[in-house]
Amino acid sequence: MQMLTLGISPCPNDTYIFEAWINGRLGADAPPVAARLEDIDTLNHLALRGALDVAKVSFYAYGLLRGRYHLLQAGGAMGRGCGPLLVGRDTKLSRHDLAHGRVRIAVPGELTTACLLLRLYAPGVQSVHALPFERIMPAVSRGEFDAGVIIHEGRFTYQACGLHMLADLGQWWERETGHPVPLGCIVARSSCAPDMIARLERTIRASLLHARGCPGDGRGYIRSHAQEMDEQVIGRHIELYVNAFTEDYGIEGHTAIDCLMEHARTAGLFQQGESGHDRPRC
Repeated sequence: MQMLTLGISPCPNDTYIFEAWINGRLGADAPPVAARLEDIDTLNHLALRGALDVAKVSFYAYGLLRGRYHLLQAGGAMGRGCGPLLVGRDTKLSRHDLAHGRVRIAVPGELTTACLLLRLYAPGVQSVHALPFERIMPAVSRGEFDAGVIIHEGRFTYQACGLHMLADLGQWWERETGHPVPLGCIVARSSCAPDMIARLERTIRASLLHARGCPGDGRGYIRSHAQEMDEQVIGRHIELYVNAFTEDYGIEGHTAIDCLMEHARTAGLFQQGESGHDRPRC
């Protein structure tokens, strides 16, 4: 069959899950795939342009892609205690300041769930600037921004940059809704036939199973793409973001996804575009 294009992030949870598929360690049922590793903001925009067959995207972006891409039940990032953090140098910066002051905030992309959660947490926030996630902590530390929303390995390393946690946006979401935080998901073109969708989900689960059973196979691949090379940080990252929801969202996961989409729509963060598809309100 024709080779599929797969877009994932270079973060340890993604490279851990997909390494066996990408590097041909699975059986004949796994579709041939050409992988493209990009930061999550780039992946969101590639998917919006229809440039990938299968892609990791933020759940905020998924809200804009429904109808064009099909949500796969495996490979996503969702959980408790794993949401984005709002950090800054000034510990006195309050939620009121965010919503009503001239606070400059760096986010890892306008279509990321991190940005969505920030806008839900502080609805009046105005000065939001997209920045590659690995540049956010240094930029905030240098005083270029008052605060930043951090994801991925930054959760474990922000204190080394002299930063303080101002809010745990994931914890806020869990407290407000009672649901786990839907962060990112794997989507496939809606033109894929149902049997291909099932095949893709089997392949992702098989790749995850291989990673768990043969952890040494993917170690070099994971390290070669990680922003943070410390083995303990990489291990904590995988342990936090790869969980039961990665295998299947189940009823609990789908309820959380529906809740996030409804909150975004109620807050006016989706607008109807000329094409009839939702688009973000920036």
